[in-house]
Amino acid sequence: MDMFPPLPLEEWSDAKETMHRFAQIVGKVRLAASDRRNHWWNVPFHLTGRGLTTRPMGGLGEMPLFCIDFDLVRHRLVVDVLDGRSAEFELAGQSVASFHANLFAVLEGFGLRPEIRAVPFDLGDQVPFAEDSAHAAYDPALINRYWRILSQVARLLERHAAGFAGKISPVHHFWHTFDIAVSSFTGRVVSGAPQVDPVSREAYSWEVISAGFWFGDAERPWPAFYSYTAPEPPGLEREPLRPEQAEWLPARGSHLAILRYDDVREADDPVATVLDFLRSAYTAGAKLTHLDAQKLACPGGVTDPWYEP
Repeated sequence: MDMFPPLPLEEWSDAKETMHRFAQIVGKVRLAASDRRNHWWNVPFHLTGRGLTTRPMGGLGEMPLFCIDFDLVRHRLVVDVLDGRSAEFELAGQSVASFHANLFAVLEGFGLRPEIRAVPFDLGDQVPFAEDSAHAAYDPALINRYWRILSQVARLLERHAAGFAGKISPVHHFWHTFDIAVSSFTGRVVSGAPQVDPVSREAYSWEVISAGFWFGDAERPWPAFYSYTAPEPPGLEREPLRPEQAEWLPARGSHLAILRYDDVREADDPVATVLDFLRSAYTAGAKLTHLDAQKLACPGGVTDPWYEP
């Protein structure tokens, strides 16, 4: 099996738009039924051996404890409740409207009534999920490929994160932007401006050096690994990146370090290439934020000073 199979945006854009809306519906349930964590760490999905999970939510006597999983091997949506009840339905053949109706019928049957804002977020339209029959292009083969790529990328990000001993986020899949990322925190608190939207203000209330991967969008229609430092220190875009195909690109007043997925696929050692890229971008951010990278280093995930492998 190809570790990094091809997935050009134009090949699966319709399937991606459909799956993205499915993910937003489930993600908004997660937002409604989980306890808020710093930097919104409660909200994203985590990966499983078969797809994506919300992780358990509810419980504590307020509503039944439950979990929602995308099984992207069998292509089913699965809802499990702590008392052993379970229900599932096919993902293929669903429109956004039918997916929304089926999910909330299952939740209602289990006595679960989460309230969500049932419209897409930042997807170019405001068609309510319950009325969206236009997006109905779930393709099992393409969605399985997306998940297999996502799984390998998650492992790369875990390996990259293993070298940092400070405050660091989980590796998590954001359903609102459809990327996967991990963020290292320098420890410096940022005073966000009041006019900044509250989602971004909470996400970036501490200085971060983030690394991640996205599958492409209208602005950058190709999948790529990325990194950024926020707030961006002056001169970041002049710092060197590796390998030679990596580059800094302007992005909404700041800069992203970018390594395109297709360049990784062509590398002799894709794993080493990505890790070297992420390390070079992290080094750039650490240098200009004056992070004590040596103090916070834990090569191979080890902080024990007496450990000998």
